[in-house]
Amino acid sequence: MARVLVMIPSGEVYGRDNVRWYQHYDVQSSINSYHNIGDAFVFDSSLKLLSYDKLGVLEISEFKPDLVDRLRDEYDYVFLRGSNYIHNSMNWEQAVPILKRLGLPIIGFGIGAQAPSKGRIRLSDQTQELLHLIAGSTTSIGVRGAYTAQVLRDIGIRNTRIIGCPTAFRSNAPDLRIKLPPLDSVRKVGVTIRREVSPDYAKDIERYLTFHRDLVKTMARRFDAVLMAQGEVEEKKLVLGTYAQRDDAMDALRAHPWAASWYLDEEMVRLYCERLFYSDVVADYEELVRSLDLVLGYRLHGNLMALANGVPSIYFTYDSRTVEFAETFQIPSFDVFSSKEFRLDEYWDQSLFDKHNRSWRHIYGEMHQFLTENGVAHRMIDTGNTQGTSIRKFA
Repeated sequence: MARVLVMIPSGEVYGRDNVRWYQHYDVQSSINSYHNIGDAFVFDSSLKLLSYDKLGVLEISEFKPDLVDRLRDEYDYVFLRGSNYIHNSMNWEQAVPILKRLGLPIIGFGIGAQAPSKGRIRLSDQTQELLHLIAGSTTSIGVRGAYTAQVLRDIGIRNTRIIGCPTAFRSNAPDLRIKLPPLDSVRKVGVTIRREVSPDYAKDIERYLTFHRDLVKTMARRFDAVLMAQGEVEEKKLVLGTYAQRDDAMDALRAHPWAASWYLDEEMVRLYCERLFYSDVVADYEELVRSLDLVLGYRLHGNLMALANGVPSIYFTYDSRTVEFAETFQIPSFDVFSSKEFRLDEYWDQSLFDKHNRSWRHIYGEMHQFLTENGVAHRMIDTGNTQGTSIRKFA
């Protein structure tokens, strides 16, 4: 069993491998700040795949040589929690000097690149140095998909393996399959919502939000729908806040130019008051998706949580990140910026999900191989889908 340091965790661990947001017992401590609970999904899922007997956190905000030297003796490797790190404005703080002095293998556990909506991705010298440091410390780097692999190849890093995201495999069931029930039997539907959006990545904000609004309303009219938020402040306040905070949140939404113009009409206000879900606990989302017949929408990890539990999901893509995920796992998806009309019936096709099932099983094998070839003790099952040998052992 390994001694593991996690770099850039997202939430606090309870039990062996369960994650919730920090100070969960004190909702007010974080209710005024945005945090994406989807990042906690990834952290939670990563822990469920690893075998370890000690878990620590590698802080990168300050370089303390004596502390780094102690950590080197107490731990076997570092893993960088999978997330959207490779983009134009990433700040790694003191990670480079810390990792250089630490000298331990660094597992890139499903990291991804984010292309801007206009122009090319331009990585800072700091980001490039850190990525080369990771690449030189292990047999392979686990990346989200083909786009991320190409971005790394463009800066001279070739030892990548496409592993998607740990959230997909949190159930650790290599024979998991999505099997569609008759559409007329679908009753309960989750719509993963992402109201906050940046023009840096979504090329048309009006289209993004108006399509989003109409999707929510269409699903709510047709099904018993729940709106699954993941961390925007106003949505958190509407679910977890005091009466005064709920009123303030609704006033803020109505005063926001984008939300007021393109998203929050009176029907959406009613749905927000009656159907909104949010939690600071990953397990609560898993419990919810297991009760649903379908999950679809804008949230990458909310949708992936459903697929990881055998629940059909459809992605709505709007940036390079969502497109890359859908391509990696061959998930049925709809381009938000296309001129087409979305019709659920056209996506309720078992052959589309069979493509996902085949891809999912293949990537499961790649994830197993990635951990094995890097010498990481893990719980995944060898499906025989990949070939290779473990070259480096440090766990």
